[in-house]
Amino acid sequence: MPPGPTDRDVAAPAPARRADAVLARFARPPSRRLAALVAIAPGALLATLVAWVAIGGIYARLGHPGASLDDSYIHFQYARAIAEGHPFRFQAGEPPTMGATSLLWPALLAPFYLLGCKGALILWPAWILSYSALGLLVLETAKVTRPLAGREAAIGAAAMVALFAPFAWFAGSGMEVVPFAWCLVRSVRRASEWVEAGERTVKRERELLVLALVTPLMRPEGAVVSLFLAAALVVRPRRATLGGCATALIALAFAMAPQALSLLVTGALRSSTAQVKLLPGNPYYVGPALVAVVRENVRVLVHTLLNGEVWSAEFIPQGSMVFLFAGLACVLGRANDRRLWFRAAAVVLMAACIAVPCAYVTFLWNRLRYLWPFAPFWMIGLACLARTLGDLLARVRPRWRVATPLGVGLMAGMLATKEEGSLDDLAGSASGIDRQQVTLGEWARTHIPAGARIGVNDTGAIAYFGEHATFDVVGLTTPEEGRYWVAGAASRFEHYERLYKTAPGRLPSYFIVYPEWMACDAVLGERLHEATVTDSTILGGGTMVVFAADYSRLGSGDRPWTQTGAIVDELDVADLESEAEHGYELLGARDGEEILTTRASPGGELVVDGGRRERRRERFRLVSGAARGIVRVEASETTRVRVIVDGKESGAFEVEDGGWTEAEMMLPAGSENPVVELAPESGTLTTYHYWFE
Repeated sequence: MPPGPTDRDVAAPAPARRADAVLARFARPPSRRLAALVAIAPGALLATLVAWVAIGGIYARLGHPGASLDDSYIHFQYARAIAEGHPFRFQAGEPPTMGATSLLWPALLAPFYLLGCKGALILWPAWILSYSALGLLVLETAKVTRPLAGREAAIGAAAMVALFAPFAWFAGSGMEVVPFAWCLVRSVRRASEWVEAGERTVKRERELLVLALVTPLMRPEGAVVSLFLAAALVVRPRRATLGGCATALIALAFAMAPQALSLLVTGALRSSTAQVKLLPGNPYYVGPALVAVVRENVRVLVHTLLNGEVWSAEFIPQGSMVFLFAGLACVLGRANDRRLWFRAAAVVLMAACIAVPCAYVTFLWNRLRYLWPFAPFWMIGLACLARTLGDLLARVRPRWRVATPLGVGLMAGMLATKEEGSLDDLAGSASGIDRQQVTLGEWARTHIPAGARIGVNDTGAIAYFGEHATFDVVGLTTPEEGRYWVAGAASRFEHYERLYKTAPGRLPSYFIVYPEWMACDAVLGERLHEATVTDSTILGGGTMVVFAADYSRLGSGDRPWTQTGAIVDELDVADLESEAEHGYELLGARDGEEILTTRASPGGELVVDGGRRERRRERFRLVSGAARGIVRVEASETTRVRVIVDGKESGAFEVEDGGWTEAEMMLPAGSENPVVELAPESGTLTTYHYWFE
C-alpha cells in the first residue's frame, strides 16, 4: 500500500505546502537543461563580449552594418535569390549557378531576408548566427578535449577558441567560417561518443547522419566529416545487421551532397567555385607541375602560416609551428585509454585537414578563411601538450601539475594579444569594402540604365546593391566563364569575340572592375566613375573603375594582313574552342604565359589578338588539307623555325626579333588532317594565329 499523507501534510495550510514544494525542487539535483545552460554560459558570455566589441568597431567606422569581405555579399545575393523564389540563380532569369562557397549558409539567411532584413540589415542575422556558433564552438571544444586532457586543459582549449582572433574576425565578416567550424567539432564529438559509448540509440544515429549531410553543405571540405562519421558507424554499428552497414553507406554518400546538388542544378559535377579555385582540373597544373605547386603550398602552410609569419602574423604568435605539431603528437599520446583511440585519431585527422586548401590555386585569399575552421583541433592539441607537460612535471613534484592550467592560460593569453589588432582590421576591412564595392554598387543602381548588364570581377556587393544583371568575368556566378578566367586574359578576349558573333546579349554593356585584374583593356571603353581606397589591404586593388564596354576591336585579329587565297582552315591560338577543334597541345604551357597584344598592322590598322608566349614547340592537327600556311608570330630572338608535318620536316622559315610578323610555311601536297609542328632552333616563340589555304 502506498503511504498515506503525513500529519504535517494534513495540518499544513496550502501556501505552506507550495513553499515546501518549491524548496524541494531547489534541493533536487539540477536538471540536464539547467546543467547545459550553466555549461554554455561562459562561452556565450565571451562570444557576446567579442561580438559587442567587433560590431561596435564596425559601427564606429561605418555608422551602419558592413561586411569585411566582398564574398559575403555573394552569399547574401544567393539568400535573396532563395527568398525571391529563384534559388541557385544569382539573378532572376539568369542560368543556375553554384557560385557560393557554402550552399547551406545562404539558405539559413534567406528566411531573415524574407522577414525584412534586406540591404545591409542582412548582416544582423549573419552576425547573430555566427557569434552564437562561436559560443557553441567554445563549448564543443571543451567537450572534445576533456576526455583527452582533463577539466583544466578543456577549459584552456575553450578559452583559446574564444580568444582566437580569426574567429572573432570571421564571425564579424558575415561568412560561414565559424558555423562550419562548429559543425566540424560537433561531428568529432558525436562520432567519438558514439564509438566510446556502451549504448547507441536511434536518436544519436540520426544526429550523425544529419551532421554527415549538413557539414559538406556548409562547405565542401566537410566531406571528410561524412567519411569519418561513416567510419564510426562501421566500427560501432548500432545493430550488427545489414541495416547498420546501410546507415554507414548513407553517411558516406552524403560526402558527395554538394557535387550531387551541383549536377542536379547545373548539369556539372564541379561547381563554378571549384572550377576557378582548384588546382586539379586546371590546364596549367598537370603531372609534375601539379605536384610541385601543391608541395610549395604545403611548405608555405607549415613553415610560414602555422608559424605566424607574413599572412598569418595578424592572427598567430610567431614561432607557433613547433608547439602546434608537438600538440598533435600529445593528442595521440593522451589516448592511453583504448576507448579514446577514435577521438584522438579524429582530432589529428581534422587538424591535418587544414592542408586541404593546398589543392587550391592559392589559399591566401580573404585572410586565410579556408584554413581557420580546422584551427580548434590544433588548440585541442595545445591543451593536450599542456596536460602532458603537467603530468611530466608532477612526477618530480606533485604540485608542479599546476603547469597544465598555467600552460593553457599562457597559450590563451598569447592568442588574445592578437585580438585587438584583428578586430581593428575587421572594422577597417568593412570600411574599405563599403567605400569601394558597396559605393560602386549603389552608384550603378542609380546611374546605369535598368536592364543593362555589368561585367565584374568582384561580384558580391556590386550585384547585391547594384540590382543589375552581372557578368562575372571570374566565373563564380556566371556559368562557363570560369574556364576562360583560368585560361587567361587572351582566352577571355577570344571568348568575347565568339560571344559577340553568336550571343551578343550575353556580353555586358558596362564593366566595374580593377583594370589590372581584368587585364583586357581592349574591351574597356570610356571611364565613367571610380572609387579609390588606399588604406585597406582586403581589396583587390586601390582603384575600381566603371567603364562603358567597347567591343569595336573584337575580331580585328581575325584576318591576316598577308595576302591569302581562300582560307580552308584557321587556328586561333588562345581561343579554347579553336584549340580544342585542332587538338592544340599546351606542351607544358604555364599559368601567366597567355598574352593579349594590341599593335598596328603594317598597313596601320589597329589589331588585337591573343596568343601564347614562351613556346619552344607547337603541335596541332589541321581539320582539312592545305598547301600553304600563314602564322602570326613573334620570336624572343632572331631564329630559324622548322616546320614538321606528320613527323617529317617540311621546310623552315625565319623570324626576326622585333615585334610580331606573319610568316609563310609550305605543307606537302596531299596531306589530309596532318599534324603540324613548329620548332624554333633557338629562343622561344609567341604564336597568335594560323591560317591555311
